[in-house]
Amino acid sequence: MEETPKIQRDVHLARFTTFGIGGAADYFTAPQSADELARAVAWADDEEYDWFVLGSGANVLFGDGGFRGLVIKNEAKRFEFKDRLLKAESGATIAELIDAATERGLSGLEHYKGIPSTVGGAMWQNLHFLSYPHEKTRFIEEVVDGATILVDGEPKQVTKDYFKFGYDTSVLHRNDDVVLDVTFALEESTPEDIEEISEGNLAWRKRVHPPNAVQMSAGSIFQKVKDVGAGRLIDQCGLKGYRVGGAEVSDHHANYILNVENATAEDVRKLIEHIQRTVKEKTGYELQPEISFVGEF
Repeated sequence: MEETPKIQRDVHLARFTTFGIGGAADYFTAPQSADELARAVAWADDEEYDWFVLGSGANVLFGDGGFRGLVIKNEAKRFEFKDRLLKAESGATIAELIDAATERGLSGLEHYKGIPSTVGGAMWQNLHFLSYPHEKTRFIEEVVDGATILVDGEPKQVTKDYFKFGYDTSVLHRNDDVVLDVTFALEESTPEDIEEISEGNLAWRKRVHPPNAVQMSAGSIFQKVKDVGAGRLIDQCGLKGYRVGGAEVSDHHANYILNVENATAEDVRKLIEHIQRTVKEKTGYELQPEISFVGEF
């Protein structure tokens, strides 16, 4: 008989997100392995509760009303190397995998240095970054070899083609599959060369992105506008520093909304809507949110 997941009641979600915003989940669990993650999903399905798998808490805004169902804080973090292959459970952070791969002289993940993401989150959005030193956009799909996913309660081995990766998207946006683990195919290099690229990417992010953004924002709010840039459009409309309640458009990078003073999800939603209206009226472009809105608003 399978062990019942450890379920908590009425857990506030703000502290599990980079935005620091969100009401309480009716039910909450933090699985420590891929097997526990699968059991948590099965428990919610058996109880007929909605469920949501939460990774590092970036790129998500929980509603002030919380979540009516089970929030699964994925802490399945085990990983192992076999030659140039790295197999990692979906709750492992990209940061810890970069460190481990660098020690072994394995390259491919260092392009995402400084990005707060778990493996599962990286697969969800096809994690990408304009990397140092050649200013080429690197996508996580480039190093994915395969994965184990949970489909209708059963584990299934798939290749990376299964995910139908796109810019800021994958098939995971359109189904209820859960990533249990991912295998990355890395390349041999030297720790020194990998570290140089890692530090170059980190320095670039620090120059471009707002200070402390990881502690007070959800990352980029709007999807990329090709050849223009969402942040540039917002800046052109004079919206840097514009504020609703405790939420403010960053004066450093206009595609970031910061929680500067106990912002609520309602503050953020109203600010997003104001930005969309203003940019549409002044430029004709329609900005689409990149973040996920989860729960009751």
